[in-house]
Amino acid sequence: MKHKVEKNKNSRGWVAGLIVTVGVGLLVLLMAFSITKGAAPIPIQTVWETFFHFDAENTRHLIVIDSRLPRVVASALVGAAFAVAGSIMQGMTRNPMADSGLLGLNAGAGFALSVCFAFFPSISYHQVILFSFLGAALGAGIVSGVASLRRGGPSPMRLVLAGAAVSALLTAISQGIALYFGVVQNIMFWTVGGVAGVNWQQIRIIAPWILGALVGAVVLSRSISLLSLGEEVAKGLGLNTSLINVLCSLVVLILAGASVAVVGAVGFVGLMVPHLTRFLVGVDYRLIIPSSAVLGAILVVLADLGARTLNPPFETPMGALIALVGVPFFLVLARRQRRVF
Repeated sequence: MKHKVEKNKNSRGWVAGLIVTVGVGLLVLLMAFSITKGAAPIPIQTVWETFFHFDAENTRHLIVIDSRLPRVVASALVGAAFAVAGSIMQGMTRNPMADSGLLGLNAGAGFALSVCFAFFPSISYHQVILFSFLGAALGAGIVSGVASLRRGGPSPMRLVLAGAAVSALLTAISQGIALYFGVVQNIMFWTVGGVAGVNWQQIRIIAPWILGALVGAVVLSRSISLLSLGEEVAKGLGLNTSLINVLCSLVVLILAGASVAVVGAVGFVGLMVPHLTRFLVGVDYRLIIPSSAVLGAILVVLADLGARTLNPPFETPMGALIALVGVPFFLVLARRQRRVF
């Protein structure tokens, strides 16, 4: 029996290693292909020349460096961030329906952004990121508080229902602020979700936050695996659950807050990718987290590619494209959870 368990564990590790290695290669190729697509198609040879023989007077080279490369890099970073945030939330809460979008973090960050644009229009992007973190924490705190009002504590279904209600409320307030103070166009970009306006300055600001939080998630992965077994079991195994919960929450807030500040309220990435990853590599978060980061990056880069190519020269909202897949997935998952409870 022990030999069978070890064999299964090794096979899962092999699958995770394959996902990471092959996935990273596929991600690089997909990003290169994505750069060639858009309102003005650019041959792959030109992309290659841009990286190794850049000419500042060549318009296509400038499009690649200043427009398309930042958006594919941002897509990969944000996809990895949303997917890992969802993985951590599902592990620490033992809620298979947990996701930064479903549990109020995205709406809270969007609310904070609307306040920024309305009342502090001249603040720096670093301060916008900070407001986004605080807004995500506010949204998550309200959802947790509402779900905990009834006896028995916050069950998975109560968290989702509270998240839907609080997200709708914060979104409505955000839109009201945008209409009253005349910042609708600024808020609309974050409402529909997309990476069209991302530049290198924004990437230089968010990349250290996201990469640092991803490293933190990997470091915490073993503790998250223990936490996913239940708090009492984790305590029995010597885990300081209070400290791990605080650290995990901080990592999630950084990942979700930084991502929403760049692409807006893109949901369902953190719901779908962790489920797919668990199906492939099992329940060990030392395998789930790196695999989720790669698969999440691929998903969002694909969504951005679809946003540019479905109806050129116009862009389809990336958040809407992901929702086309995410909503049916959520409904199937909710039906399955209703049967469980």
